[in-house]
Amino acid sequence: MSIRIAIAEDNSFALKSILDKLAPVAGFQVKYIAHDGEQLLDNLRKDTHIDVILMDIQMPVMDGIEATRRVKQKYSQVKVIMLTTFDDDEKIFRAIMAGASGYLLKEENAEVIKQAITESIEGGAPMSPGIALKVLQLIRNPLPEKTTHKDFGLTGRELELLEHLKNGLTYDQIAANLFISSGTVRKHIENIYRKLQVNNKIEAVQKATQHRLV
Repeated sequence: MSIRIAIAEDNSFALKSILDKLAPVAGFQVKYIAHDGEQLLDNLRKDTHIDVILMDIQMPVMDGIEATRRVKQKYSQVKVIMLTTFDDDEKIFRAIMAGASGYLLKEENAEVIKQAITESIEGGAPMSPGIALKVLQLIRNPLPEKTTHKDFGLTGRELELLEHLKNGLTYDQIAANLFISSGTVRKHIENIYRKLQVNNKIEAVQKATQHRLV
């Protein structure tokens, strides 16, 4: 029984290299080729009889990570191997979280790719050695969570005051710098505390910094 393969790759030279590596392998059948993630999903809707997808990451319209996520949501039985030139931590992490079964660099030879496809069918998680090392490092030292950017409804003037607070200026110094009264500064500060739901200057500056407002 042959292993049915789909390829998602937008670079013609990379595509030819992949096809050349797969061509001599008995039992491998390349059923179709897509040039972006959206085209791949269209092909899958028409023909779901695919065992393994060799997926590029950087593609137009829809990248390989988003395509992988959608494939695994709807066609969980299909194995996805990322075949890419990217080996940075975030892309590896996102690809694995999207449901990729393996992660290989395009520079791998035909034997490695052949073995990876067979291994993924058998339930394995094939990876290039350098990628496997990075995955171990990610397990030991997970990527920091990205803080969400939220403006809390703060006005431009309030953000300006926050910047001055962060720099350690007093109310009177802020008033002099912005050519407003100290009473107006206090009113703005009250509004900032209310919008940020904090009780003092230190909490306000910490929260504003956390959300990249200042």
